[in-house]
Amino acid sequence: MSDQPAISIRNLVKRYAGSGGEPGKLALEGVSFDVPEGGIFGLLGPNGAGKSTIINILAGLVKKTEGSVSIWGFDIDRDLRNAKRAIGIVPQEVVFDPFFTPFEVLENQAGLYGVRKELRRSMELLRAVHLEDKAKAYSRTLSGGMRRRLLIAKALVHTPPVLVLDEPTAGVDVELRRQLWELVREMNAGGMTIVLTTHYLEEAEELCERIAIINHGQLITNQPTAELVGMAREKIVRITVDKDLAGPPMEDAFLKAEVLAPRTLEITYDRDRLSAGQVLALIQQHGYAIADVTTREPDLEDVFVSLTSQAAK
Repeated sequence: MSDQPAISIRNLVKRYAGSGGEPGKLALEGVSFDVPEGGIFGLLGPNGAGKSTIINILAGLVKKTEGSVSIWGFDIDRDLRNAKRAIGIVPQEVVFDPFFTPFEVLENQAGLYGVRKELRRSMELLRAVHLEDKAKAYSRTLSGGMRRRLLIAKALVHTPPVLVLDEPTAGVDVELRRQLWELVREMNAGGMTIVLTTHYLEEAEELCERIAIINHGQLITNQPTAELVGMAREKIVRITVDKDLAGPPMEDAFLKAEVLAPRTLEITYDRDRLSAGQVLALIQQHGYAIADVTTREPDLEDVFVSLTSQAAK
């Protein structure tokens, strides 16, 4: 692993053309971040935040307005050909000719990249995405999960060191999502740098070592995943007491108190102000003995909601 980032984005601006003399939409407003080489990097944000615009700029499908972008050290303005050869893009939409077999799909894609026949790895790639036994089947006969794996193989025909997965598990069932997670880990273990966009925060927390969040075209944060999760200040404790509750115990230190069952309440508190022990002591002061306690640790979803809501204000 070198010190040079796999992708470097500096002061990236994209303004789409307007109509009738009106300025167009500002999709990206001076975004800057690096994708470290060899890791799994998460790019998160609400719908319309600018994620797709960044991916389309990386893919060469959209021209940036200002700023600089380099992929594997190749600037997209000065050396677009090598920059495009250094990256594979797996789109969210599952689109390919249904009358070609998976083997033919990969062979055709390799030809478009100018990969000589003796250097093509079509069967090797099908084996890597667990589709070797479907090499000669028509692509239209593949299941949804198989088609997504074929798209990943298609993005790898020119052996790029960087792979971008745009919502790879959108609309798939839980079992298939887990299978795709394992495939992503296998590719990353082989040395590939992976950029993942997803709406499933559990997925980002499970896979990504570092996460950037953008909203309204601006970078909100770019931190290691563990640090992001650690930013969650709210914590929830569920308490079972020895007798029926008269109502939720009200304390200024509680952010929220809710009765879930006659003897069960849920307290949300700021962990920077209180500890779990102090919460229990306050409940006992209301005349209740503690029968059982469970806590929920903060997760990435808590941070995501907090950061994006703050940015929208």
